[in-house]
Amino acid sequence: MSDTIEKMIENYRSFRATDPFDRTWDVDFRWQQNGISIRHADTIDTKFWLTNGSETLERVVAMQHTDLLKLAKKAGRALTDPWCLKLAGLHLEHMITTFEDMEKTLVTVSYAELEQYNTVLETPEPVAEF
Repeated sequence: MSDTIEKMIENYRSFRATDPFDRTWDVDFRWQQNGISIRHADTIDTKFWLTNGSETLERVVAMQHTDLLKLAKKAGRALTDPWCLKLAGLHLEHMITTFEDMEKTLVTVSYAELEQYNTVLETPEPVAEF
């Protein structure tokens, strides 16, 4: 993973990302739920559909519940659905732009990666000076 992750997504429910092969993917959020209910895992699972012309892919980003609780406590924030959606969206954007793990339908995010994505979310946007 690169040392610098930049917040580029404005709408985490629907965004675009370009892969290393110069293909643009339209990404749409489908659902988010506890992994325990669908696959007996202590995760928060976020599902996206990716489309590129005639190709459609399904990707599920899984985040360990214990990691999310630990990070929320460290960051002094509540564990919320919107925060999880943003973390998952940043990970999926990373996957697309690097093509890392793109062969997998289900990908689990490490704690270190969650920390990086949260840092991106907590970094204020630069204000343009006129």
